[in-house]
Amino acid sequence: MMHVVDLIKKKRDGNRLSHSELQFLVDGYVNGTIPDYQMAAWNMAVFFQGMEPEEITDLTLTMAKSGDMLDLSAINGMKIDKHSTGGVGDTTTLVVAPLVASFGVPVAKMSGRGLGHTGGTIDKLESIPGFKVDLKPEDFVNQVNDVGVSVVGQSGQLAPADKLLYSLRDVTATVESIPLIASSIMSKKIAAGADAFVLDVKTGSGAFMKNQQDAVKLAKTMVQIGLHSKRTTVAIITDMNQPLGRGIGNSLEIKEAILTLQGYGAPRLTELCIELAAIMIELAGITSKSERARELVKKNLMNKKALVKFSEMIEAQGGNPSVIDDLSLLPQASFRQDILATKTGYITEIDPMEVGITAMQLGAGRENRDTVIDLGVGLELKHQIGDFVNMGDTLATVYANDKRLLEDALARGASAFVLDMKNPPLLPLIYGKITAEDV
Repeated sequence: MMHVVDLIKKKRDGNRLSHSELQFLVDGYVNGTIPDYQMAAWNMAVFFQGMEPEEITDLTLTMAKSGDMLDLSAINGMKIDKHSTGGVGDTTTLVVAPLVASFGVPVAKMSGRGLGHTGGTIDKLESIPGFKVDLKPEDFVNQVNDVGVSVVGQSGQLAPADKLLYSLRDVTATVESIPLIASSIMSKKIAAGADAFVLDVKTGSGAFMKNQQDAVKLAKTMVQIGLHSKRTTVAIITDMNQPLGRGIGNSLEIKEAILTLQGYGAPRLTELCIELAAIMIELAGITSKSERARELVKKNLMNKKALVKFSEMIEAQGGNPSVIDDLSLLPQASFRQDILATKTGYITEIDPMEVGITAMQLGAGRENRDTVIDLGVGLELKHQIGDFVNMGDTLATVYANDKRLLEDALARGASAFVLDMKNPPLLPLIYGKITAEDV
């Protein structure tokens, strides 16, 4: 008979837990027979001792099977999911999903809501009048077969073990454990039923993984999980030392997604969307050559096929597709005011954390899970790092529904920008790509 304290001690001493031992831990914690304090002790043991690759996979699959396992077998074709580890101004899903679907590759995606300074795709989609993010599983599957794409909210019963473990990690200083991060992300992805995954692992001041070394380690761990669970997984390491796009805020990011699909997107956002979509269509077998995949993706972005697909998705999920042609149909803020450059020079820094927190404090994000967000507020950046501006030029526009919050946001938003007469070195957007051959 197993005892929790023996498993805590086993991991504390650096030994590997078997599949049955991990099953006992996860099942016991989900059904309430294992208390928080014992699971917290085990988490801390993992934090210091780590886990072996096969052990992490066993944990991941056990967590995935702790609730509903979505069956996407009724959807024709290879289902490829895309995941980002979170950032500021990251509107990629809203562009990549219809872009990939425009090639006939099915995109059946479950996304989450925002918490803290990172925005949630589901919150952004709710900015579109009438858009339904909660679909029955059969309606979700039918829409993907009919339209080619659907993005919905995560089921409450999808990997419930992860939800419990994440909340515990958050209050026990074990969030940063790479085995626990990787199993958290991949358990939800596997439970959501896709055949393959493309992972966008952010690194930098506005990312969870602050340095490239940790980002690479996390990416390799998740690719290993994919390999051991027989799901093709590719990860790219991307920069989050400045916001990815121009819009930070829910309706502002829907606006940006539409502009990007019209061919007018921010350069960095557009580049990353093209790279992610290219990897996805390559995995789906549209082409076996990476450069050719990028060419095809650029073509479907420019010829508006992806924009049409986005419109079809909006209409299928009850939203008003007229937002494509009339952005004023999106939620609008009552007040707007520009942040102006106080001197002339090159923009050497745009602190993504400051920008993200500014948007959150305006009401665009949640300080806790019960916060009611304001869909119309946020910031719109007018420049990126390396741009030269004159004193008095607009650096960003703040959108608010509360004058007091507007004043605070103007001051905090301005502090995110650093100007200097020396042109800064520009960091690459994409640092590298990791496949099963690299782990």
